[in-house]
Amino acid sequence: MSNQRNYVTIVSGLPRSGTSMMMQMIDAGGIKALTDEIRVADEDNPKGYYEFEPVKKTKEDPSWIPGASGKVVKLVHLLLLDLPLTHQYRVVFMRRRLEEVVKSQNIMLQRKGKNTDDLPKERLFDVFQLQLKQVTTYLESHMENFRFLEIHYNEILSNPAPSIERISTFLDGLDTEAMGRVVEPTLYRNRS
Repeated sequence: MSNQRNYVTIVSGLPRSGTSMMMQMIDAGGIKALTDEIRVADEDNPKGYYEFEPVKKTKEDPSWIPGASGKVVKLVHLLLLDLPLTHQYRVVFMRRRLEEVVKSQNIMLQRKGKNTDDLPKERLFDVFQLQLKQVTTYLESHMENFRFLEIHYNEILSNPAPSIERISTFLDGLDTEAMGRVVEPTLYRNRS
């Protein structure tokens, strides 16, 4: 396993696409997670969110990035567009069935007492698909700074070993057994 990673490892994807689980897996596998633990575990993410508040203001203040080299940090998909092209990034990009993303997000919002009727489900699908295309196109057009690997949440839960091996290879070697122990199919609750 490599301890000399001169790049920032990023876990990204749509909200509710398995990014917190992936953060936990990579952390267990041997890359320290950059988090601030401001957002604590709850019913929607019983093992925590693994978030780092400064990433939300990356466009205005990217000063956190040099200290993230050799670590793993979570960014929601659109924040990838704000990363300065002065560093190397390896992005594990989580994919999940859009129906499940929307369902999971709505359940979480309802639990917090927020309205989920603002955008019809079909329109939300269109918005998410457009955003995913925009982000993928951006990453592909900046390959000198970004390498990315798409991982499907649904596949990890049904058969984790192949995805774990791909992630380990992509990130220069991880403890795959420790990563596998993180996967808990019982937390896969909002299925399509």
